[in-house]
Amino acid sequence: MEKNEHYNPLPDDVRHSGRPKRRVLRWGLLLSAAALLSYLGKLPIHSQTAQKSPADEWKDDVWPIREQTPWDISKDFPYPRVLEYDVQEGTWLRLDVHPVTGDIVFGMVGDVYCIAADDAYTASGAVAVAHPVLTGVPYDSDPHFSPEGDRIVFRSDAGLGLDNIWVTAWKGCTQMNAETARDSAQRVTNETYRFVSDARFHPSGDKVVATKWFTSSRSIGAGEGWEFPVPALGSNTPVSAGAGIRLLERTLPAGFDDYGEEQIGPEQALWHGDDSLIFSKNIRDSVSFEYSKDVHNGVYSIFERNLTTQQTVTLVDAFPGGASRPELSRDGRTLAFVRRIRDHEILVFKDLVTGTIHYIWDGLSYDVSVIYAPMGTYPSFAFSPDDSAVIIWAAGQIWSVPLSENEFGEKVSGGTPKPIKFIAHIKKYLGKLRTIDDIDLVGIETADTQRVRAFKDLRADATGKRVVFQAAGETFIQAVGDKSPTKVPVLYQDSPYYSPSIVDDEHSTVVVHARWDDQNFTAFELSNIEEGKATEIVGLPRGRYLYPIIRRVDRKHRVIAFVKIASDYLTGDVVATAAPGLYLADIATDGKAITNVRLVPSEISLEDKINMRFLGSPSQLLVQQSDRAFIIDLAGKVDDDGKPPHRTIASGKMSQEIAVSVGSQSSWMAKARKLLGFNQYSAERVAFVDFFHVYLVDGSKLKEDEAVWSKPGNASDGLARLSLDGGHSVTWSDDGKKVFWFLGPYLHSLEVSRLRKCSSTIKSDRDTFGIDCTKTILEYQEIIVEHSTDIARLKEDAALTSDVVVLVNATLLTMETGDLDRDLISDAVMVIRGGVIDSVSAFGAVALPPGATVIDVQGAFITPGFIDMHAHWNAFGNPIPAKSWEMQTFLSYGVTTLHNPSSDNVEGYIERSRVERGHFIGPRIFHTGDVIYGAAAPGIHQDVATMDEAHSALIRLKAEGGPISTSYKNYQLPIRASRQRMLLAAQNLSMLCVPEGGMSFDWDLTYILDGMTTVEHSIPIPVLYDDVLMLYAMSGTGSSPTHLVNYGGAFGEQMIWQKADVPNVEKLRRFSRHDILEGLTESTARPDSSYQFFNTSASIAKMVDMGLKTFIGAHGEPPLGLNYHYEMSFAQAGGLSNYQVYQAATSHAAQTLGLFSSLGSLSAGKLADFVVFEAGADVLGARMPESLKIVYVARGGRIWEADTMTELWPVKGRKQAMPPFNP
Repeated sequence: MEKNEHYNPLPDDVRHSGRPKRRVLRWGLLLSAAALLSYLGKLPIHSQTAQKSPADEWKDDVWPIREQTPWDISKDFPYPRVLEYDVQEGTWLRLDVHPVTGDIVFGMVGDVYCIAADDAYTASGAVAVAHPVLTGVPYDSDPHFSPEGDRIVFRSDAGLGLDNIWVTAWKGCTQMNAETARDSAQRVTNETYRFVSDARFHPSGDKVVATKWFTSSRSIGAGEGWEFPVPALGSNTPVSAGAGIRLLERTLPAGFDDYGEEQIGPEQALWHGDDSLIFSKNIRDSVSFEYSKDVHNGVYSIFERNLTTQQTVTLVDAFPGGASRPELSRDGRTLAFVRRIRDHEILVFKDLVTGTIHYIWDGLSYDVSVIYAPMGTYPSFAFSPDDSAVIIWAAGQIWSVPLSENEFGEKVSGGTPKPIKFIAHIKKYLGKLRTIDDIDLVGIETADTQRVRAFKDLRADATGKRVVFQAAGETFIQAVGDKSPTKVPVLYQDSPYYSPSIVDDEHSTVVVHARWDDQNFTAFELSNIEEGKATEIVGLPRGRYLYPIIRRVDRKHRVIAFVKIASDYLTGDVVATAAPGLYLADIATDGKAITNVRLVPSEISLEDKINMRFLGSPSQLLVQQSDRAFIIDLAGKVDDDGKPPHRTIASGKMSQEIAVSVGSQSSWMAKARKLLGFNQYSAERVAFVDFFHVYLVDGSKLKEDEAVWSKPGNASDGLARLSLDGGHSVTWSDDGKKVFWFLGPYLHSLEVSRLRKCSSTIKSDRDTFGIDCTKTILEYQEIIVEHSTDIARLKEDAALTSDVVVLVNATLLTMETGDLDRDLISDAVMVIRGGVIDSVSAFGAVALPPGATVIDVQGAFITPGFIDMHAHWNAFGNPIPAKSWEMQTFLSYGVTTLHNPSSDNVEGYIERSRVERGHFIGPRIFHTGDVIYGAAAPGIHQDVATMDEAHSALIRLKAEGGPISTSYKNYQLPIRASRQRMLLAAQNLSMLCVPEGGMSFDWDLTYILDGMTTVEHSIPIPVLYDDVLMLYAMSGTGSSPTHLVNYGGAFGEQMIWQKADVPNVEKLRRFSRHDILEGLTESTARPDSSYQFFNTSASIAKMVDMGLKTFIGAHGEPPLGLNYHYEMSFAQAGGLSNYQVYQAATSHAAQTLGLFSSLGSLSAGKLADFVVFEAGADVLGARMPESLKIVYVARGGRIWEADTMTELWPVKGRKQAMPPFNP
């Protein structure tokens, strides 16, 4: 019922030319594949008997790291807003039918309703009243009747906010009291981390089977079928946490043995008799869930398992069109399910006696079997009490599909389906919308300087009196306790520097660090701080080098160790790629030349963090990485591969950094170890970063090969937490007496001997490991580093003339008021002074300032610069500080502001500072830092089990970004209490919440109900109806639908790859890596009916007309820049006008991000971000992507030619030189 009209968003100049020969070959392969599948489909279905399952040996005892503290989502979180409205249609209504009366119960936007049978099946077709059954703050869904109809089970996040199964008495549609029904409800399940859905009663009524969802390192859950006893009503039987019996397990493909990482499992289980379960399962993905699957080939099959014999048989194969959402007739003979056939969704029956398949009705809405669907691949439906009809949701309505029997006793279609019309009154309680006051971005960017707040590459000297670090491409040394850091003297002021360390030198303070040049690559410099001099160490072969450290051998001889990498994202893998690894070399007495460069085979992971230092002599090299610290004995006997001995002295179970202090070479134990032939060094103390916090443990308390860990109840013995809110870049003084780390611009340190003061607190505190005491013995200081702003540099560049530029003969689309007629100014003049818009007016209304540079745009349209609200890219953590082709590409396509909702707390802000200080050109960057992640990824997982945790999580972000850190991303935290804690902390810290809904329809709606700022990505049900349309549009929550990676169907990007000759777009080849473009040469041809972004776009357009703010976010999909404009095109496809699309790209995004006082419109006093189009481009009338016709782009008043990124003003002809990343 949801058809896609043909729509081609591609202009003529970027369409594929035909390739007839290849097309013939493709058709041949397709026909061969079809013939094979047809043959295979006729083979008999073989059953399989379950062997011993890996599930029996797997223990789900790692996650969560910390258990939740008490919280009630209805009482501990405020809901100051109430939204009431009436609807006659609903979205994804999961329903059941009373086994006796025929009453229909269903869930809608988190409440449960009932339509009485007497009202539902009237011949007149009158509109029935849907009576509320369960309402309030908790989100309730999936209602199902008991076999006798005296109870219902339902899914609810009541209490803690995790989806569990509950049971309550059923009294009849009109007898249920929605205000009190919850009071008598009892728990069936008590999950505190894994959520449960879709419970179905056993024929006895004593137990249910439900789908329990297990996330892995990905937040996409794998289903399992679990049995839970149903307590007697009124018994108040307590349910222990995690209780239940696994009946249907995940299965592992051959060669894969990590049960916890298996992402595919059985779903939608229901009883068939007393001892069998029917269920569906994704059979196309074996281990990892894959997006954008082929719905026509089918994804899900339906199976049946006999629980006594453990025999499993296939009831319905996935091909063609899939088979999911199984339901049984009352007599148990007929299996009903849904299937996709071309552009139709069909209700299908299989007679379990004869095996015959019947297509019943092709009027269903599309299923969502191509995605992860905890809300079900299709809404649950049911047979009427006498099996004379199926009651099912489709196209916003509940339908009665009449049935009859044929001469074989098989159920078949019995006539024309009819809608059961209803009206429901919806009353929803909403949290306060998470907004912020506008930040003064104009003030920040027009100041002379900006601060760098994110630092890295922290290293200390031997005694802990001085530290050195990198500040966004500059090296500074800080005397601990002194007020200000000292910039390390360098040879090239405009070059970026990185990987510093302090050289052990008894006469003066010397720093060695790396310098980057985009053409010549890495050079090493030695800098004498007291003398203020720098010297280049010559003789280094061309390459990408990091982490240089120097050790004196004797008065005439020094050794240098460093690492070479073969490639990186920004410089590619074309030049100087040979022989990556660990290197040693000799340095001449004068320190000016490097000789005897030699590769040392090692176990160093070049993709990981690396912190190296020599121990005592140059023969012992300590290497510290994310989860391992080891010593390389460079003087030891090498193996057959030339690798010297390696010895691990510390490891982490889930750590992101490890730094160790080692035992002194002069200690008696070290001497004894040496006499016995052992390495004389061991870890005296181990500092490590676990789940963003800094911890310390005494090495003597660790068992042999014990990995350090911070999970309460399993933590390393004697563990102490050092950081209050988090930290990174942990390092030790060489003498092991002092440990250092950063959090934002704050240098933290601890004299470890002081830990004795906290020993009793540390010993007794098994949850936070003594932080209440250790926080009182830390030392910290704020480090202030500044750089010039781009507008300050612009004024210097324009000093010889004037810092005023005027654009005349322009058609301005200001986007200031939200009204097209008021925002459109023809024959206009825009005056820009010092990077800020001075005035916008019709020609003649303002005198041209003397000395101004005047640019005649020949009537062309000018709009504000574009904002990519949901942008991703790869190189913010690039190990080499090269110029960014990513940033240049974004800017060349008119994107002047980026908002990245998933990056890195530290690296993301370092990249931002490098743009702002002028190391390379690009849009201004806003980002969330690391996501607040609910699944099992140690580097980013956060439980947010307390308000303190919520506060610390946001402090970590604010510390690194300061006033620019304005948003965070809840990435599918499974527990609503955690999400609510984050919202309350964000209110106090003035931050926005831009959550990842993933593919959970129900969680998305709770994001809206709780007042989150946006929902990132589309609601996974593409066609929305009035219940959701009105809630979403009137809530104030915005939408970043990212049609390019749309849920519910094939990704929109695949249409671009299919129809646009991406690798041969001249502009892309000028700015992008060719190998990435070449990867988009071939794409699967897919019919329009495979895509659902059309329907998502139509739903968005409806809500925009109702007041929703939507945004353009291209998700960083390749090719960068170009795809932003196709995202604009896809936004238009559903019915938005060009003006509304430009609103989404400019003013609406700026308003939501708290930036509209500074950008988002062409208004006096705002930053001069704008796009100038080709003269004659029909910006308001032509179909997108007309927006691609860009001539100039400006950010903060600096103007470039968009096709070449050659500066037009103020320094005409300047163009940045890029690394040689293409052959």
